[in-house]
Amino acid sequence: MATAPRIAPQFLFSQSVPAPCFVLDEARLDENAAVLGRVQKRTGVRILLALKAFSAWALFPQLSRVMNGPLWGTCASSVDEARLGREEFGGEVHAFAAAFDETEMRELLSLADHITFNSLAQWRRFAPMIAEHSARTGKPVVCGLRINPEHSEGAVAIYDPCSPGSRLGIRPADFEGQVFEEGITGLHMHTLCEQGADALVRTLAACRQKFAPHLARCRWMNLGGGHHITKADYDRELLCQSLEEWRAAFGLETLYMEPGEAVALEAGWLTATVLDIVGADMPVAILDVSAACHMPDVLEMPYRPNVFCENGRAIVMAGGAGDAAPGAWKCRLAGKSCLAGDVIGEYAFPAPLKTGQRVVFGDMAIYSMVKTTTFNGLRLPSIGAFRDRSFRMLRTFGYEDFKTRLS
Repeated sequence: MATAPRIAPQFLFSQSVPAPCFVLDEARLDENAAVLGRVQKRTGVRILLALKAFSAWALFPQLSRVMNGPLWGTCASSVDEARLGREEFGGEVHAFAAAFDETEMRELLSLADHITFNSLAQWRRFAPMIAEHSARTGKPVVCGLRINPEHSEGAVAIYDPCSPGSRLGIRPADFEGQVFEEGITGLHMHTLCEQGADALVRTLAACRQKFAPHLARCRWMNLGGGHHITKADYDRELLCQSLEEWRAAFGLETLYMEPGEAVALEAGWLTATVLDIVGADMPVAILDVSAACHMPDVLEMPYRPNVFCENGRAIVMAGGAGDAAPGAWKCRLAGKSCLAGDVIGEYAFPAPLKTGQRVVFGDMAIYSMVKTTTFNGLRLPSIGAFRDRSFRMLRTFGYEDFKTRLS
């Protein structure tokens, strides 16, 4: 069952909120956190924030267990993410990358509680360094391996960790059970992307079939991310039943999940302004935001975000989101960069857009914010937050942010 998109609050169209600006919805973050907290309480799973999806650290206090929030910690894909998690979020810091070098590992050991390796070679390369660090500091670092159950649920290859030829995770044929005698204590599996509990159930079945001899030797497991737990039509009862059964079946001390999107799903907006309308095969509204610079998943996924104007929601003309009402004004929304393909998509609006008019993009807290670039020297959108229509600015960007990335 599909769910209707959240409607943009009317105050986002007022001049009191700047554009372009990512605007975070603190109340929605609270709602998402409450859902995740209930799952944790029932099942005992420990939910981590995937920083690759949401890293707006000014709002970490309302999510962090250290600050009486619901999440146990963070998972990082780099040293810098791990440092952000340690300094600004607290709780447990978990780290995974496709590969590490020695410099990264030495820094990571001072930051991470858990480190998961992508290959047996990486684990064996760094095991002596980790053992020395643990003995010297008296603080053992928990180590695990990422596995690939060779079961694809993803529809888009670029986001499918189990697609043919994937570099992510150890396949069943390559796994060696002796690693549990070497110091490995758990396994990590990440296979999903914006998917429901039914996809998790099928993945767990594949994992059980492919890795059965090794699962009972785990003290902990991490089921990764991609779980759309806070989506309105997500089957949370099935999720909870599956987690409880899985933990009991293998006697796991701890079970982890690391959703990113579920934490900040529908918890942010991107305000934009129409700069010009030019003619092509249809009217093209050029905005002060860019798909290439500010919403790269629009081009990578690809997908079409929901768009709103003061008098209602626009209908996406590509992607099967719905049919335009009779008399609707159809146009193409495009960015201001010099990339010819800087196109957001084709939409039908209740009335023609005009130069200077505000439009608002939905569900922009996740991924878009962390993937922004300054290609063409375009400035990054400001970052703000609101609760009960009270807006506060968190960060603005200028020339120095562009210059200091270069040399």
